[in-house]
Amino acid sequence: MKSSPIKLKQKLSPLAAKRKAARDLAAAKTPLRQKRKRENQARGQRSDSDLHHTKSGLLKRVSVKNNRGNYGRGTKNE
Repeated sequence: MKSSPIKLKQKLSPLAAKRKAARDLAAAKTPLRQKRKRENQARGQRSDSDLHHTKSGLLKRVSVKNNRGNYGRGTKNE
């Protein structure tokens, strides 16, 4: 696995990290994920908001604060 300046919170063994990288890549290559990525790139990303796909399939801008904070519910119980 290539070294990254981002420190991961998960302490994975080299074998587990390799398997996770393969799973992550497979997930990123699904047709739905590729379609959503195309839409997000075409729409353009601003630094003050994130794009979300709703269940109805529409794109919605969400503030970074709400997105990262799980809309006030926190992220410890996800």
